[in-house]
Amino acid sequence: MQIKKIIRSKRRTISLQVCDDATLIVKAPLRVKNNIIHQVILKHHKWLERKKEEILSRNIKFIEKQFVNGEKYFYLGKLYPLKVVQNNEMECPLILSNGYFYLQKDISDGKSAFIIWYKQVAREKILQRADWYSGKTGLLYNRVKISNAQKQWGSCTNIGNISFSWRLIMAPLSVVDYVVIHELVHLIEKNHSKSFWDKVQFFMPDYKVQKNWLKKNGYLLNL
Repeated sequence: MQIKKIIRSKRRTISLQVCDDATLIVKAPLRVKNNIIHQVILKHHKWLERKKEEILSRNIKFIEKQFVNGEKYFYLGKLYPLKVVQNNEMECPLILSNGYFYLQKDISDGKSAFIIWYKQVAREKILQRADWYSGKTGLLYNRVKISNAQKQWGSCTNIGNISFSWRLIMAPLSVVDYVVIHELVHLIEKNHSKSFWDKVQFFMPDYKVQKNWLKKNGYLLNL
């Protein structure tokens, strides 16, 4: 498997992350030598091969965006085509209007413009859903955070803070709701026990449908 990059930081352990293009990102402590990293890769080669085969067998391949006319981008489970325009009257670098994304032609970093837009709408929509389900379930959180997480759709802390990846806003609203309920239940059930899943099912009887959608299609919710 091709190593895409090695990211060194003050972390204590080595982490292997298989990307949606079937390459490998390694996260390693600052002073760990490359031969140790390769030993860890060899140790986990069977798992890495399985992940690679799974990615290569997908019917729809993930293709990194180029931010050009005609490309389609997800928002709440629907795909909207992009129009790159010269429009000085646009208040923001990127807007969604009348079934199209419009990106200012003179914007040098289209990816950043999309991430900023996704984060903004994710903060509004997910906070709205979290408030609604919190009121419905009686599960009270402390605060909501929108994160840059790549492999984790949501998380919950011991002090009641819940976080969601901005990429989640690309998924259908029912899937967003499933992840919101998932994290709210973690406020009282700290692990994925039977009791945890029973509560998730109580609040969302068809949660398995949403969970499976995310498992099969989550890799497409990226730029």
